Amino acid sequence: MSVQTFKRYKWTWLLLILALIMAGYLAFNSLNLGKEKLPVIGEVQDFSLENVNGDQVTLADTQGKARLVYFFFTQCPDVCPITTFLLSQTQKIMVEDGSFGKDTEFVSISFDPKNDTREAIKTFADRFQANYDGWYFLRGDQEEVRKLATDSFKVLIAGNSKENFVHANRIALVDRDNRLRALYDAGDTENVTPEFLADQLKELARE
Repeated sequence: MSVQTFKRYKWTWLLLILALIMAGYLAFNSLNLGKEKLPVIGEVQDFSLENVNGDQVTLADTQGKARLVYFFFTQCPDVCPITTFLLSQTQKIMVEDGSFGKDTEFVSISFDPKNDTREAIKTFADRFQANYDGWYFLRGDQEEVRKLATDSFKVLIAGNSKENFVHANRIALVDRDNRLRALYDAGDTENVTPEFLADQLKELARE
């Protein structure tokens, strides 16, 4: 190419080069290459718990998807309903953009089987318009659930009734290979928003 030809079409060439740079940048970010991956902070042990229909759900049933996991009890007077509402707003965002239930799921696990019957849990879940296509509500033996919470999710649960239950109000982020990748303080309403949780879950699903 002659110097004269280049000068004549230099703005065309510059625009083409700029377009290629932008395309490369967008591809780089869409593949999540420009972001540091979350560290692996634990492994989730296998479980078999009962859902609201009375069916057993195992860890393998949720494997292959990125998941948000939360431990709760339906008679909780404060944080559990608030956090479940937070998750319901996250669900709403993801349903609207078509990502909910495809490569992502929510898992809410009750640690109060005495009071949290299947009917009680379903009533609780329905209050928050839970979409059961991508949101499991589970229950099981109290000691087994406590061990699962402590060993796999680093969530401490103490007490044995609604009057004296104490538990860490954390939302866990689990990847498709059953590895714990993050724990979020659900009480940090400034940073742990529905938009933040949706972004984190979708980002993990793209790994």
